[in-house]
Amino acid sequence: MAAGRLSFRNVTALAPMVRVGTLPMRLLALDYGADVVYCEELIDIKMAQCERMENGVLGTVDFVAPDGRVMFRTCEKEKARVVFQMGTADPDRALTVARLVEKDVAAIDVNMGCPKEYSTKGGMGAALLSDPDKIEAILKKLVTGVSVPVTCKIRILPSVEETVNLVQRIETTGVAAIAVHGRFKEERPRHPVHCDYIQAVAQAVSIPVIANGGSLDLVKAHSDIEKFRKETGASSVMLARAAMWNPSVFRSQGLLPVEKVMEEYIKYAIRYDNHAFNTKYCLCQMLRDKVESPLGKQVQAAQTNAEISTAYGLQRFYQEVQEELQAKRDALQSDSQPDRPIMDGDVTTMAVRFERREYPPQITPKMFLLEWSRREKLEQPQYHTVQRSQDRAFQSTVTVADRKYRSSLWEKSKKFAEQASAIVCLRVLGVPEGRIGEEDSGLVCKRKREGKANNSSEEGRSKKLHVDVLQETETQEPAVGMNGDKQSTEPPEPAEALKEAPVR
Repeated sequence: MAAGRLSFRNVTALAPMVRVGTLPMRLLALDYGADVVYCEELIDIKMAQCERMENGVLGTVDFVAPDGRVMFRTCEKEKARVVFQMGTADPDRALTVARLVEKDVAAIDVNMGCPKEYSTKGGMGAALLSDPDKIEAILKKLVTGVSVPVTCKIRILPSVEETVNLVQRIETTGVAAIAVHGRFKEERPRHPVHCDYIQAVAQAVSIPVIANGGSLDLVKAHSDIEKFRKETGASSVMLARAAMWNPSVFRSQGLLPVEKVMEEYIKYAIRYDNHAFNTKYCLCQMLRDKVESPLGKQVQAAQTNAEISTAYGLQRFYQEVQEELQAKRDALQSDSQPDRPIMDGDVTTMAVRFERREYPPQITPKMFLLEWSRREKLEQPQYHTVQRSQDRAFQSTVTVADRKYRSSLWEKSKKFAEQASAIVCLRVLGVPEGRIGEEDSGLVCKRKREGKANNSSEEGRSKKLHVDVLQETETQEPAVGMNGDKQSTEPPEPAEALKEAPVR
């Protein structure tokens, strides 16, 4: 392999596991001695919609879905050893996703072995085993299209001959390695692993073969890993359930008490703002038969990472981390340069806030942006707002003429976040935003700018306008957080559109 590229020979890997292989578990596995860690299977359709965002507070790179959920989070510590696994049945879409993440991961893997319905119903996972032409098309597209190694993970076919024929065909695509789960797609963990199939595959190809499926029968401690490797004749070993139950299985010095391991896992979950329900799930897997113990019940009842930390006596650690993260947020905001637009992916950002006192009571930047868009015969601005779980702060992105704008600063409310994104857009475009003392641009009529009432009728209409403006900014649905809180993606409000419509 070229210098700097991940090698799959003679390694021990954390297997891709849904709801388990998130950042805290991957980092913990690396701490205990894993050479390579796979993320959980992520579906190409969902990932293709994600936006890559650098999280300066957490020190991570986040791939954020349109609804605000973080689909994949990674960091520099694992960059050289994390493998991104995707579920896909489409070569072009697979390449789109691979190119989105390739600069932040060490390799790309295609799931061709998952037998679960959520994977197979779209022709992904184990469904691909019956379509070798599609397997070849996907892998060739990836191998020639990205700069990092490409691998795949399969299950065995009904016969040794069929399995060997498939992996030999896969080898011709140029993949760097192939992981083989030694069970048929109909079999489950309770069934014994077929080491003879893996051995036949290892003898039939020249690329590294990674043996998987030995957690129940063969691998219960680190000393068993080499036994499994020798029995299968594979280059490397991949562990799933044995690592899920106690990731210190990767430790050459032997297993640690699971209580100690859980504490270390929780610390990573807190430090990297892991979703509380994901944290709970992983802890319950480690608790195993103790999940109904007093501690297990306390974990199951917890709704936040703060409550989980209390269950394990880590309240002080939790508080210290929150203070550290808040200090980073404050520092990032104070270092921002308000007058300088910065590109964050395809979004133009500026560090600005919406200060209500700087605008007349009846005037908002959103109003000016809407009128300018109408004058230019553009579609109405579209606002997409997310809410951060750690401090409930909001950030909004506005799309105008297929370009996106947002403030890099988080606001205390959804309405202020939307106004801030409108300010960024207006300033980048060089369009007036309606601030007090600003020269009249003609975008909004003088009566609305000055808010003056010349008679009772005008006064009534002015009051109604003021009520509408309040409705514009206050009667919207809650937004969603990057870790599963509420959110909304919506066009400008009908009330705003009606009250600002020009007379024709």
